[in-house]
Amino acid sequence: MGINSESDIAANLQIGPTDQGMVRIYVEGEGVELPLDFDPDEATEIAEELMAAVEVARSMAAPKGKKGKPRR
Repeated sequence: MGINSESDIAANLQIGPTDQGMVRIYVEGEGVELPLDFDPDEATEIAEELMAAVEVARSMAAPKGKKGKPRR
């Protein structure tokens, strides 16, 4: 399964700080609990990659000749 493959799998996503000074991305789905801990610098890099992907997705979804409106 790749990034462009659709799936019917449902999962819950939680993101927050831990008491150890890490940032946890916690994914929970059917039979799966996946805690992923990152130091703050790694979490910043992930956030930057996520925002870059958002911008690409917006540009792909925008009608030709128009830029997508920022959503808030």
